[in-house]
Amino acid sequence: MTTVPRSLMILVAGPYRSGTSDDPRALEANVRAMQQAALVLFRAGHLPVTGEALALPLLETAGSTHPGDPLFQEIFHPIAEQLLSRCDAVLRIGGPSEGADRMVAQARTQGKDVYTSIASVPAKPTESGVIAP
Repeated sequence: MTTVPRSLMILVAGPYRSGTSDDPRALEANVRAMQQAALVLFRAGHLPVTGEALALPLLETAGSTHPGDPLFQEIFHPIAEQLLSRCDAVLRIGGPSEGADRMVAQARTQGKDVYTSIASVPAKPTESGVIAP
């Protein structure tokens, strides 16, 4: 990893529904993969975020009954798009995903950095000057 002078807010974008047939266990595995990537980013000195962390609780509160229902369409991707506008960069992980690819395309349009591996994300030095693992 190279270093950056400040912490970056990085959207972790990966598949949520793609390839899952909306199986709850597969959906959870996809969320877990994004959370694991987010933990690595956090330990490298950044503020990682996922659209799922914001959208899924809102969907539950709104009464969404399944992925793809009208409430899902209203909330899920729009949350990620709004979140992206506040982020410095995107980390694209995982396999095929129309939504994650859309976040990457929008990030590039907005002039944001796009990383395709955790190793390519620059680390922020800690107060002691040492880069966190």
